[in-house]
This record gives sequence, C-alpha cells and structure tokens, in this order.
Amino acid sequence: MIEKIPVGISSCLLGNEVRYDGRHKHSRYCTEILARYFELRPICPELEAGLGVPRPPIHLRDDGDELRLVEVSAGTDHTAAMDRVIDRAMASLGDLRGFVLKAKSPSCGLERIPVHDLHRQIVRHNGRGMFAEALVRYYPRMPVAEETHLEDDQLRADFIGQVLAYHKWRQTLTGEE
Repeated sequence: MIEKIPVGISSCLLGNEVRYDGRHKHSRYCTEILARYFELRPICPELEAGLGVPRPPIHLRDDGDELRLVEVSAGTDHTAAMDRVIDRAMASLGDLRGFVLKAKSPSCGLERIPVHDLHRQIVRHNGRGMFAEALVRYYPRMPVAEETHLEDDQLRADFIGQVLAYHKWRQTLTGEE
C-alpha cells in the first residue's frame, strides 16, 4: 500500500461543524479528491483555544504593539489562548508536507484578513490569521494555500506540485523512502 502524504487542513473544510456559528465549510474537492492522495490532518485552532461551538465572532485588532484576537461584540481577548495553541501545534506539524487553510478566518486566513482598531473600524485589509502567520513563520518552505486557491486550476496544480516537491525534498533530507 502506498503511504499517503500528510497535509494539514482546517477542520471545517472536512465538514466538521467547528465554526463560530456551529456550521462547517465542507470542501468537496478536499474530501473527494485530495483525500485520495493525501492524509488530511484536521485542526481548528479556535476550538483548540477553548472558544467552543458555537462562539461569538472574533476579529483581529491592532492595539498598536501587536495584533490581538478579540471577540467582536464583548471585546474578550483570546490572544493568549491562541498563542498557547500555536506553541503546541507548531512543534507537532513538522511531518506535514503542506497545509490547506480556511480563507477569511482571523485564525487561519492566509491573506486579506481585515484588521480593526479599538472602535471596530477596519484599518487595513492585509492581515493574516494568527495561526496562519505562525505556520508560515515556523515552516517557511511548507506549501500553504487557502481552500479558495484550490478552485483555480493553475493555483491548485501549483499547490499539489509544491507539496510533492516539498515531500521529496524532506525525504532526501531525512533519508526516508
């Protein structure tokens, strides 16, 4: 039997009802196509941070010194809890050969995440989710894509090619077969 290549994935994309509203964002492409070739390992950083399901919506807030992960309405700060999840998770993801993240998420979004000020006004649109930021910082060579990238034929082919190349490179470094 051929061993599948391990790839991380935002849990909601597998149909798990872990989103803030108690729903999922099932990606048929991920579960029906990618899962044939890759061992998809789910993670939901918000759930692992203890935010529960359902939970109040959260957003990124710029407090001047750093980005914070804050509940939109109550202002409860979940940054420390997310930092603990990130610290635990990053140490355990080294065997992954790629990662598919949920777009538009304040924890998992890779690009164009709104950043707010103390008055809940958007101050910029170029943020990155806290978990996604840590992932690309800890594993700068690991291929990472949002699920929306997989809807584009060229971006999908690029991601899969990058995962395969990264896998081969890691095998060469470690002497694995």
